[in-house]
Amino acid sequence: MKMFLGIFATLVIQFTAPVAFAQSTDAEQKAILVTGASTGIGRNIAETLAAEGHFVYAGARKQADIDALSAINNIQGIRLDVTVQEEIDAAVEAVTKEGRGLYGLVNNAGVSVAGPMIEMTEDDMQFQMDVNLFGPYRVTKAFAPLIIESKGRITTTGSIAGVLSGFFSGPYGMSKHAMEAFTDALSAEMQRFDVQVSVVQPGNFNSQISNSRIERLLEKGETGEGSLYRDDIEAMRNDPRDRSRFKDPDDVAAAVLHAMFDERPKQRYLVVPVEEEARITMFVGMLKLMQMNDEQQFSYSRDELVEILDEAIGAAAARQPPPGE
Repeated sequence: MKMFLGIFATLVIQFTAPVAFAQSTDAEQKAILVTGASTGIGRNIAETLAAEGHFVYAGARKQADIDALSAINNIQGIRLDVTVQEEIDAAVEAVTKEGRGLYGLVNNAGVSVAGPMIEMTEDDMQFQMDVNLFGPYRVTKAFAPLIIESKGRITTTGSIAGVLSGFFSGPYGMSKHAMEAFTDALSAEMQRFDVQVSVVQPGNFNSQISNSRIERLLEKGETGEGSLYRDDIEAMRNDPRDRSRFKDPDDVAAAVLHAMFDERPKQRYLVVPVEEEARITMFVGMLKLMQMNDEQQFSYSRDELVEILDEAIGAAAARQPPPGE
């Protein structure tokens, strides 16, 4: 079981054909804000949306990245640290003054903290949640009036870590589990405004997310000395930052494009480069359901579970929200 729960972070894999999503035929240029757009998945999303003819406000923290993004056709770099409310407020003011409105928001900015839960410092935990959890909360809250006005779309970059969590992946997994609940609640609340809400759940793609994790570890001088997990921490210090062995996140950007513009967007987009990652994610998701069902007061038989599964398959195909939303 430990292999199943931790494998998503360590898979060395060969890649399959890209996922195909039907694209919108709406030629009208829409304005979309993408946070964390300087590198990796966020940069790919921003460039893909811009190449489709839409105008992208690309959030970044460093001036060099803002300038580089602004040099791309249909992209305007904008200073936006999702942990700084003053920068978020300034971004809202800047976008409002531009007069284009805002049709879409892509909450993509994220970091990764890894380590043992029983030794994790509160500072590290706060850093993880400040970006991955409170970041989308702050940005969505700030830009909600513009999105509601345009009856637009909100998409958040989650992860298969929103289902999987294992050895040393607790903080990151917690933050991405939270995005699942965030999406469900926000979707239910925004329905009355005709705003569609989705979460994209990538697997292992080529990105820069390992950099912040390892750099933070090295900056703190963490060697594992005195830890119950010393050998594991030393091994983590030597983890390769280069994720070029993984596929570029074109499929993730395609999923965001579908979530933004398709007439029938999905609430969840599982986007993984190989079948093995999909199978593990589905297995663990189903295992959790079976653990909840195990010897509870109203446990369901296999036949009853299959009946519930059939109902869920039908609801998913019809793009129906879960009961109670």
